[in-house]
Amino acid sequence: MRNASSGGGIVIGIDPGMARTGYGVLRRCDPHPVPLAFGCIETESNHRPARRLLEIYEEVSLLFDRYTPECLAMEELFFSKNVTSAMRVSEARGVILLAAEQRGIPVTGYTPNQVKLAVTGSGRARKDQVQEMMRRLLRLQELPRPDDAADGLAIALCHINMVR
Repeated sequence: MRNASSGGGIVIGIDPGMARTGYGVLRRCDPHPVPLAFGCIETESNHRPARRLLEIYEEVSLLFDRYTPECLAMEELFFSKNVTSAMRVSEARGVILLAAEQRGIPVTGYTPNQVKLAVTGSGRARKDQVQEMMRRLLRLQELPRPDDAADGLAIALCHINMVR
């Protein structure tokens, strides 16, 4: 375990994107994982792509350094008709993978359908259904917003459930 003082291993879930990268940080605890943090890394559309990637890299690096996760769970790129959008997501995934590799953090990927199925029981769940299930399962007072943050939590929870 990389974070001995935590009382349980830390899993970070990431939903990568160029404009918005959602994340969720969970500590494994029985009977229920404990949410430590969630949110979004947002980049400005008027910035150069290289600068936006640097911002994502730096913010994700700060998350990794603060929480010293035992693993990273990340959403896999799914086929998209918009090639430009798919390329941007791939670039964001690349800098996140680099930050994880530099710290020796193992990475596991999950498809959007795997995540939805694991946390809602349906691979076709809507964004609002994922948000509501994260609120219930993680005993949050309010819905995690924006939906990218809820996705980050869902990816982390999916991983915890898959490795049990």
